[in-house]
Amino acid sequence: MDPLLTAAACGVVTLLIVSGTAVLVVRSALGGAESRDRARILGAVAEVVRAVRGKR
Repeated sequence: MDPLLTAAACGVVTLLIVSGTAVLVVRSALGGAESRDRARILGAVAEVVRAVRGKR
């Protein structure tokens, strides 16, 4: 298999895993939260995603 194609496929799979994990974390965090706490929870999840991606 072409190395460039393999790298692209690995990148796509990694992106899908990270985005799926982020969705599960948000759903879990917002499950029992009151509406006044949701903005703070989403901000905290965004910070975690930024840290994992290396943007911060």
